Amino acid sequence: MPLSPTLPLVLLPAMACDGQLWAQQIIALGDVSHPELGDLTVDTTLEAMAARVLAHTPPRFAVAGVSLGGYVALEMIRQAPERIERIALFGTRASLRMRARTLGEQGLLATAPHADPMLTPIISGPVQAMAERVGAAVFERQQRALLARPDLDGAIRGVRVPTLVAVGERDRICLPDDARALAASIPTAYFRLIRHCGHLAPMERPGEVTSLLRAFLTDRLDPQ
Repeated sequence: MPLSPTLPLVLLPAMACDGQLWAQQIIALGDVSHPELGDLTVDTTLEAMAARVLAHTPPRFAVAGVSLGGYVALEMIRQAPERIERIALFGTRASLRMRARTLGEQGLLATAPHADPMLTPIISGPVQAMAERVGAAVFERQQRALLARPDLDGAIRGVRVPTLVAVGERDRICLPDDARALAASIPTAYFRLIRHCGHLAPMERPGEVTSLLRAFLTDRLDPQ
């Protein structure tokens, strides 16, 4: 069933990102949902991040997350599966195994040189600005949450709602094969590869991400 225009769409940012990551979608999707931003800046575990977002959302909603936001979305559906109508995961893997990165390393992997060379200079400035606004203390908390490596297998197995798994073809943080493996483990998942795109798809390819989410939220996303 398509979402009611009044049903919230909770948008969760990636590590060291803020609402600017989802700015275009917040503006463009208001006719098919009620977009709002979840806060991932306070807590040091995915469980606590998920609980905080759930505490500030209405009884029923859809959720979309990028990277860290995707892992929090999966934890949310583990904690409250009855409240979530559908879930969209961008740049999200089935495993949380990772190495610790500095804020600068994370930004470089997110924006260059694997993303569209014509786009990287445009994206790198806003990404750096987001990181500066978020700050090193929040980045440390977020990285600590990921390094805790909670087991996501149970959360992934528990996904029973329509799911969109999308990844940039040049993403070096979540490789396309990683996202494909996640989609393959969810029976209700659609997989989409976003061409000429790195890790931060909502900002790098805002029009395509908006179109994907619009089709997904209105049950018009064709299987591939």
